[in-house]
Amino acid sequence: MSSSSAASGREDKTEAGARPPIREALVEAAFRLFLERGYEQTTVDDIVTLAGVGRRSFFRYFPSKEDVVFPDHERCLTDMTEFLAASEESDEPVRRVCDAARLVLRMYAENPAFSVQRYRLTKKVPGLRAYELSVVWRYERALAEYLRDRFAGRPDGTLRADVIAAAVVAAHNNALRSWLRSAGKGDASATVDHALGYVQEAFGGRSLPTATEGDQPSPTARNPLAATSADDVVVVVSRRDAPLWRVVREIESTLGRA
Repeated sequence: MSSSSAASGREDKTEAGARPPIREALVEAAFRLFLERGYEQTTVDDIVTLAGVGRRSFFRYFPSKEDVVFPDHERCLTDMTEFLAASEESDEPVRRVCDAARLVLRMYAENPAFSVQRYRLTKKVPGLRAYELSVVWRYERALAEYLRDRFAGRPDGTLRADVIAAAVVAAHNNALRSWLRSAGKGDASATVDHALGYVQEAFGGRSLPTATEGDQPSPTARNPLAATSADDVVVVVSRRDAPLWRVVREIESTLGRA
């Protein structure tokens, strides 16, 4: 029997239930090695050897070593896209994208220990932080595309969609990171609900003014963050030409102080 055939037979036994499924075995082996040796010092060959499968099996499930660190994001992105596509016309769009963001939280909360472990690893490896940013951008793009469709026909539809999508991601990630820094203690859902509440208060069900050429900036436009002391509600109002990064930075800064 050739080595490739032996590997194939080994994989069949794994999938038959003799051991954890190959995908889970690869993730488990990878993180065990990352903790013991370090991420950079661990190779794909090391991972498949410990998992007891052939090299081809790794790339069947994960395009790269980075992907094994984020094994469920593709599934979650698919779930989010399908959730948004199934929306009804009667659904309030801001609430809908906030609910879509909660699908990401659910993914993290399914396995708090693993999520905390990944968070700590990602903080140490610049390449993983960059990879994570690319994943976050894909979530934000999915939210923005849904909102652009809902706001189609408005003069400021694209701006509104992009700002709200960025705000949802910023609020969700702020709360998620807070939960991960606490080692997964506490109610993650309540923390994220609190953060997303700011977005819904600011944008949900409200008719925001449309900027036109020649408009003079209002006091709240000159000072993008305005909060009512009674309800502690953060409202973001921005000029059409304000950079998106500035709006997101202000939201994250305020949520961090809340």
